[in-house]
Amino acid sequence: MTETLLNHIAPALSVEQTGTVLHARASGSWTVAHVDEMERLVEAAARTLAGREIVDLNMQGVGALDTYGSLLLLRLMRTELDGGTQMRAVALNDRLKPLFDEVASSSTSAAPARQRVGRIEYYLEHVGRGVLRVWEDLVALAAMFGAICIAILHTLLNPKRFRLTSAVHQLDRVAWQAVPIILLITFLIGGIIAQQGFFHFRKFGADAYVVDMVGILVLREIGVLIVAIMVAGRSGSSYTAELGSMKMREEIDALQTMGLDPVEVLVLPRIVALVIALPILTFLGSLSALYGGELVAWLYGGMSPDIFLARLREAISLTHFKVGIIKAPFMALVIGVVACAQGMQVKGSAESLGIQTTASVVKAIFLVIVLDGFFAVFFASIDM
Repeated sequence: MTETLLNHIAPALSVEQTGTVLHARASGSWTVAHVDEMERLVEAAARTLAGREIVDLNMQGVGALDTYGSLLLLRLMRTELDGGTQMRAVALNDRLKPLFDEVASSSTSAAPARQRVGRIEYYLEHVGRGVLRVWEDLVALAAMFGAICIAILHTLLNPKRFRLTSAVHQLDRVAWQAVPIILLITFLIGGIIAQQGFFHFRKFGADAYVVDMVGILVLREIGVLIVAIMVAGRSGSSYTAELGSMKMREEIDALQTMGLDPVEVLVLPRIVALVIALPILTFLGSLSALYGGELVAWLYGGMSPDIFLARLREAISLTHFKVGIIKAPFMALVIGVVACAQGMQVKGSAESLGIQTTASVVKAIFLVIVLDGFFAVFFASIDM
């Protein structure tokens, strides 16, 4: 009963001066129930005590104290300590002293002072951290690729383990539902290439070579590259978001608890669907781009469709088509590995999910372009 009554006594904080020395006296209940009044008292006392010589805080009249009241009183003492005035607490009730000492000891450890570094050291540190992040990403991609290879081996040894229904569902999402947007984008790209070709080649009287440029670019490079970038932005981000959401909701942990391999159940069907879908989309996208180039050649360049097709037969060969199609499965594998690896790295927050999804798209597009460059050098070296 006595403790309950003490909790209801309003806090008080007075300042008395003896010569040049100030004495602060705290009394009443310093608990969170009186938070507004305690903060007002501490702020007023801090203004009074600022810049004075030596003070002490007499806490004999404090009847109730909690961690928040202790922190406010310690803040008053340490603020004055920073300003040059030494303040110490005296006459605190033995019943309350352990709590006050515990709060004081737990809040005395200040953060270590940050060492000032020069501009060169600053940039070197950031470069080092960037290299470390790249290495960690490579390790994560290698681990995911290895896990996929192990899952494929298990599936080959026991084909019944493969989840055909899931793969067909993912193939419908990645391939069939993506056909309209792929056809539209590649049609526009083919038309733009043809228009720019006619605009510039016409100055040299080389209109016929526009067909060569459109055919070779679309079949060897632009067709597969544009489709891969579209798939990375559309399906790669979807894979990362799906796996990341499962990771946040601990569904992947639940699969492991049930004795199931998450890579075999979730990742492998998505990778297989992507590897099958990208060559199909590349073929359809290349046809759409060639048709867009033909339409622009007819309407803008004044070249009839028959002449365009005749010139196209002379300009391209089956080799150009094979170069583009051979790239597609490898690009699909890169997109799938990056997307799934980033999804598995999602932590427990929505912010982490957004960061990993963005990183998935950026890294997949970057690696697709790098892979296309390697293939370009390789095919040139074998004269293909």
